[in-house]
Amino acid sequence: METTKNGLTITMIFKAQSLNYGEGIGNISELKKLSRGDGSTYTFASRQALRYDIARLGNKMFGWNLEVVDKSKGTVQFREDLSIKDSQEMDLFGYMKTSKKTDDNDGGSNIRSAAVRLSNAISLEEYKSDMDFLNNKGLADRINEFPNLANVEQHLSYYTYTITIDLDKVGIDGNIVLDNETRKERVIQLLEILKVLNREIRGREENLSPIFAIGGVYTLNSPFFLGRIKLDGKDGEFSLDTEILKDTMTLKLGENSIEEDTKVGIVKNCLKNEKEIEEAFDGKVMNIQDFFEDIESKVSEYYN
Repeated sequence: METTKNGLTITMIFKAQSLNYGEGIGNISELKKLSRGDGSTYTFASRQALRYDIARLGNKMFGWNLEVVDKSKGTVQFREDLSIKDSQEMDLFGYMKTSKKTDDNDGGSNIRSAAVRLSNAISLEEYKSDMDFLNNKGLADRINEFPNLANVEQHLSYYTYTITIDLDKVGIDGNIVLDNETRKERVIQLLEILKVLNREIRGREENLSPIFAIGGVYTLNSPFFLGRIKLDGKDGEFSLDTEILKDTMTLKLGENSIEEDTKVGIVKNCLKNEKEIEEAFDGKVMNIQDFFEDIESKVSEYYN
């Protein structure tokens, strides 16, 4: 008896600059950062930031309904009168609706767990304390005033993040069960967004479209390749550590290794050891467009 393949996971690499700022100090804007035990520091874009831009592009590309939030209960949250029928975002990323205790209501929380889960996008290159000194001299000169000064942390790096999708959960919430065509459409739209994902920040539009992707649809929903991406940089060129990924692909689910369902997408001439990657994953390497088309065909097969 064949086990159903309902767990989709993709780990991606993209190249971008200064993606997510935290709370600054004085006139210094600080990037969100993580520190490691060896003293190294890496910047990251939070999963909430990625979700924001996914929803923004979902609305722009496919007309996703974002008019689903209010503050009628004192906190900003999804509206009580709407369900996953009305919101692709609520369906894919889950929700929590709270209510106060009244004579007719015990109060508490109504929670729908996410069918789609994102990791933070973490830089693959260390942050070296690069800083940009800014002022608004152009505007100040117009009215003969002194300019305002600011310091902004900057980091250009490759980043990696992972997405997992439980295909079983999409379109199902308690007694609400959407038809399979709608469920399929929502997942494929999400994949189309990830393929061309970008981020609008501080007057810039950063390209988050992957230059490398690895993953597939498996019998278990798990981020197999999360934390398995390593780049080695030398003389301005970067090579992907293929040994980590090859070893990860030996993991077995039952009698079969995940290698059987894994594919690799790559943009030409972005990684120095491209030929090594093609040899290491012989027969599994394709361009990014074909990679996403392959994943989408597996999604269609599942819902059909």
